[in-house]
Amino acid sequence: MNETSSQRSPQEEGRQDEEGSHTHAAHAGHHHHHGHAAPHNGPVAGAGARKDPVCGMAVSADSAFQTEHAGIPYYFCSASCQRKFEADPARYITPAETPAAEPVLPGTIYTCPMHPEIRQDHPGNCPKCGMALEPLLPELDESEHPELTDFRRRFWWTLPLTVVTVVLAMFGHRFGWMQASTQSWVELVLSTPVVLWAGLPFFQRCFQSFLHRSPNMWTLIGLGTGAAYVYSVGATVAPGAFPQAFAADGRIGVYFEAAAVIISLTLLGQVLELKARSQTSAAIKSLLRLAPKTGRRIGPDGAEEDVPLTHVHVGDLLRVRPGEKVPVDGIVTEGSSSVDEAMITGEPMPVSKREGDHVIGATMNTSGSLIIRSEKVGSQTVLSQIVQMVAQAQRSKAPMQRMADKVAGVFVLGVIGVAMVTFFAWGMFGPQPSWVFGLINAIAVLIIACPCALGLATPMSIMVASGKGASNGVLFRDAAAIENLRKVTTLIVDKTGTLTEGRPAFKRAIGANGYADEEVLRLAASLDQGSEHPLAAALVEAARARGLSLEKPQDFESSTGIGVRRTVAGKTLAIGNTALMEADGIDAEALRAQADTLRAQGASIMYLGVDGRLAGLLAVSDPIKGSTPEALASLKAEGIRVVMATGDGVATAKAVAARLEIAEVHGEVKPADKLHLVSQLQQGGAVVAMAGDGINDAPALAKSDVGIAMGTGTDVAMNSAQVTLVKGDLRGIARARGLSEATIRSMKQNLGFAFIYNALGVPLAAGVLYPFTGLLLSPMIAALAMSLSSASVISNALRLRQADI
Repeated sequence: MNETSSQRSPQEEGRQDEEGSHTHAAHAGHHHHHGHAAPHNGPVAGAGARKDPVCGMAVSADSAFQTEHAGIPYYFCSASCQRKFEADPARYITPAETPAAEPVLPGTIYTCPMHPEIRQDHPGNCPKCGMALEPLLPELDESEHPELTDFRRRFWWTLPLTVVTVVLAMFGHRFGWMQASTQSWVELVLSTPVVLWAGLPFFQRCFQSFLHRSPNMWTLIGLGTGAAYVYSVGATVAPGAFPQAFAADGRIGVYFEAAAVIISLTLLGQVLELKARSQTSAAIKSLLRLAPKTGRRIGPDGAEEDVPLTHVHVGDLLRVRPGEKVPVDGIVTEGSSSVDEAMITGEPMPVSKREGDHVIGATMNTSGSLIIRSEKVGSQTVLSQIVQMVAQAQRSKAPMQRMADKVAGVFVLGVIGVAMVTFFAWGMFGPQPSWVFGLINAIAVLIIACPCALGLATPMSIMVASGKGASNGVLFRDAAAIENLRKVTTLIVDKTGTLTEGRPAFKRAIGANGYADEEVLRLAASLDQGSEHPLAAALVEAARARGLSLEKPQDFESSTGIGVRRTVAGKTLAIGNTALMEADGIDAEALRAQADTLRAQGASIMYLGVDGRLAGLLAVSDPIKGSTPEALASLKAEGIRVVMATGDGVATAKAVAARLEIAEVHGEVKPADKLHLVSQLQQGGAVVAMAGDGINDAPALAKSDVGIAMGTGTDVAMNSAQVTLVKGDLRGIARARGLSEATIRSMKQNLGFAFIYNALGVPLAAGVLYPFTGLLLSPMIAALAMSLSSASVISNALRLRQADI
């Protein structure tokens, strides 16, 4: 490929014929070695160990094959590698060492589900909402959350004390078990460990909420239980200090049982919530469990050994035996097999793999034995990228959450205000003992309000949806993508690698001036040997499949930007578009009719000239993905307008569009044209999604309302998109839209439940129904309702795991 290839996707570069202005000429420049370029092997540590910069093999400092470049010595495994390096040193020198698989860095980052901006390197509580922080990336050890263990212990150890306190408070005075003053002291002794030890974390969080000026659920619980306990202690220790209006049944009323039950029920609610929250990260944990721990590396001498993945480097050869997981992302160099990729792509059927095909780390090799060359290791593998993207999406905030955040910000202060109004209204205007009623109802108001349910409504749905999408081969970059995808009205699709396979296949060769069809293919393939350009690879593969004997091209070559010239078996061959033929004085008119016919069928055309005469033409087509027609039909059925925008020639683009029944086609578009098309549609009121896989799609992907990248495309495209389809299958868009709809439905249900719960619960606790029914809400019932509200929101979000998408 020539220098301009860095600005185009490998799939699209050189795909067009003369209609698209850049052609087969692009494949002329470089003929890459099969391995990745390694760094210089000069000053490295370790007993004279060096690495051949050409092939990546380990060599010693006393190798017979050495050279020096820019004052740095380089060592090689053979004379062949040394010659390649000396011919073009810059090609093999990279500034950094070849990366090894990175081990997990020590120190886990903890964050808050409701406030993802809160991050620290140790467990603790969120300074804003008081919620227990959890690891940014779930840990694979099966140990449960330390706070869950702590709360469970506090709950079970103090539950008997709570039960005895409640029984004594409800029946002691009725059956005369002991004197009233003595009973108050007994209840004080029984409830104190519950309130002061079991409830200590709640009071700490309440204090922190005042310290950080961030009132939250724990502010309400701390004030409510603290008020009930302190009042009761005062009534027990100094009953004479209270007005007679506070007396009931011959003693000053105490509410130790209310404080104890509220603490126990809140602990129970936290245990249920923490257990439910742990399930939201189940998808990431299942992905992490996929990764194998070791790989079978083949050494330079052919010896094989199992090594930890942290010791696997880019360029290493690895054997994958039947029944084993593929250790890292790589390319098959030897063997054939079927690989089950369902765990990564959601594709249920095993995929056939042979020499030259790419494999994904953590997928399962089902039948044959493979030898692969590692291409991506550590955090660069597809699996690692998926885990990172899912974690990032889970911690992002949806636009819908902004409303909930604003409401929650003033909610607690409003509840405290309502509690104060309740206390004084009952005290001044209620029946006797009015101030006791006022205190109890104020405590019930504080306890029943649950800003936590409001705050968790959207984050829990986002966390579950992100994991569900990942298990189906759909990766969301953030919560906004999940929320916005369902709104899309127009989808712009690139052709190459999106609608089509992105891997050109030889279609036909037509000879002229006495050259047979197969001879045209043989000569063109001989010229193209060593090139990694997709068009060249298609010709070489077709020739070898037909058993044609290829000639070795000589070193001389000329790339003009419109084609390539090389010498093969003493003949000067030129392959390219019409412009190249005209430049060489070759008349291609004799084959124009056949060329036009093939272009109308969606093929790209290259002419072959031999010693200044037309020898024939070659047609290469990019097959349409088998899933594309079904995907487009489902999208159109949902009312989505589909537009094709491709850099390919107009004739080729129209031919593909006609086969797929796409009415609107834009051919020969540059990256800036795609960007302009997105802007134009948005200005017309459309909500635009862009699906593409190449570097030239990146600007449009970033500009669109929702950018959708093919996982089979370039890293730049995926980094610019909000959604990535791991399999590169457009049917994933329909699945993603279905998940988006289900997620928004879950978020609305959660928000609605939280709003309705608080809208009804707070007035009920304040006693607004007392004049009509004579009933009041016990603080203990309020505590139970508050605890279950958060758990119910999380449980509703977890139903997304069973969503049919």
